[in-house]
Amino acid sequence: MARCAQRGSHGSRLALGRRGEDLAAEHLRQRGLVVLSRNWRCREGELDLVATDGRTLIVCEVKTRSGPAYGQPAEAVTADKRSRIRRLAGRWLTDHRVAWCEIRFDVIAIDWPPGGGAFVRHIEGAF
Repeated sequence: MARCAQRGSHGSRLALGRRGEDLAAEHLRQRGLVVLSRNWRCREGELDLVATDGRTLIVCEVKTRSGPAYGQPAEAVTADKRSRIRRLAGRWLTDHRVAWCEIRFDVIAIDWPPGGGAFVRHIEGAF
């Protein structure tokens, strides 16, 4: 788990989620990945981050929590959510005219308490 020293007030739940996605995208870039899409949307839903290492398409679901009240961030990626993300990845491939590629589904779980630094946990091949 990586600790990031970024600080500041979180504001709303949406603002916390956006800051978490920004941090997750930077985390992927620091690991040498290229972020292809952020918050890609279609009629059926949204993909948080789509990236590549040059060989594999990596679809990342980002979950950020400011405390334990709603459980651990990764616990929010339910079976239904995983199924929806898999379907959306197929739509992303079609919309971007990618015939076939290896796909990996990751979760980036961020614990970011108010007034504290963020803890980033990148779970590769989470589903």
